[in-house]
Amino acid sequence: MPRLRKRSILLAGHATSMALEPEFWAVLEEMAQSQGLSLAGLIARLDETRGESPLASACRVAALIFAKG
Repeated sequence: MPRLRKRSILLAGHATSMALEPEFWAVLEEMAQSQGLSLAGLIARLDETRGESPLASACRVAALIFAKG
């Protein structure tokens, strides 16, 4: 089983944590940088647009779409 890396994030004024594989964190960091956002800013944006999907799933899908470029 892949190891997960857990990070704490402040979303809409509330602290939460999310666990993703290190490879996804790396792509999300690259994605944030390419959009001129902090990692927290990118995740906040994904949180606002994810609908019913779990946040971790929405982040993984966004990372895959970005990586396919």
